[in-house]
Amino acid sequence: MKFTFPIITLSMGGAQRMLAELVNGLVERGHDVTILMPRCGIIEYAMKARIIRTRQLDYIDVDEFPQSDFIISNYYTIVSGSQVASEQGKGVHIRLSLCYEPSFLPNNDITFRTYHLTRHLLVLSAWQQQLIALNHGVMGHIVPVGISPSFRNEHVRDRQSRLHISAILRRPEWGHVWHREQDYLLYHLQLIKEQYPDVSINIFTPPYEYSTSPYLQSLKKQYDFRFLQPVDDKAMSRHYSEAHIFVSSSTYDTAQIPGLEAMRCGAALVTTYAGGNMDYCRNGDNCLLSYRYENNLSANIRQLIENPALRKKLAAAGEEEAAKWTWKRSLDKFEDALHAITGKRI
Repeated sequence: MKFTFPIITLSMGGAQRMLAELVNGLVERGHDVTILMPRCGIIEYAMKARIIRTRQLDYIDVDEFPQSDFIISNYYTIVSGSQVASEQGKGVHIRLSLCYEPSFLPNNDITFRTYHLTRHLLVLSAWQQQLIALNHGVMGHIVPVGISPSFRNEHVRDRQSRLHISAILRRPEWGHVWHREQDYLLYHLQLIKEQYPDVSINIFTPPYEYSTSPYLQSLKKQYDFRFLQPVDDKAMSRHYSEAHIFVSSSTYDTAQIPGLEAMRCGAALVTTYAGGNMDYCRNGDNCLLSYRYENNLSANIRQLIENPALRKKLAAAGEEEAAKWTWKRSLDKFEDALHAITGKRI
């Protein structure tokens, strides 16, 4: 089968990771896959598909879509063009919604309407599926996220003399980070550092974002935290495996890959409710979860510091749950969804 993926960027991030894994996985399964990308688009993943750069810096014209069996759009700015290309006979248009833009981005009067353009929809979680069905009457097929085999428990945390607590920060200068509640995260991590000064607080940031973000660099001077810039999955796995506790403060995610990765590497997860993470988070069973309004992030971290038995119980259950979330499973669900939409096996 021939696939066209119009993609704005493939910079480091959960949504782009999903695209990269699906594209590469389809190529490995023998499909003909083309990425259609504006000239300014960034590619930070090793891609196996054919890449066609468009004429425009940040836009894809309809006439640039090649003939294919499927057009898989993923972001509101390229949905309309993908639908027009589909109506011109260039392939069945299916929207892969990596985030529900109307409640996440500005200009919801524009983003909302794009969900009326096609009935063929893929989503990442049950929460996102329900949200879009309520607002638009379109029931998407769930294609869950996965975890790279590079992420594994390296069993190094218990050989360390200090307790390690880790979290991720992203560059705010690019925008679209309000949902990560990074100020809230920093506040509660600082509370923990003040109460437990011997604990190591580790902050992970993508290398390029850290090097280009005055804000992230300023935090290193402000906080007595350890700032790390892992360059690949192998390095990230090592750092996750050092962590006894991984903390996420996001309140809006259609899926949440870092929490799963940390679980897979044996860290106990402390997280806020973010919608999409409820497909794998079970409070008190494999994580400690609180709603943002409860303001319980540091209290839950403190509970796991003081209760090593609970911490190890949650970590073991989280590692078992995360093992189910493979990219093979994601690709299988993707192919199943396309079969359900078209009636054809791919």
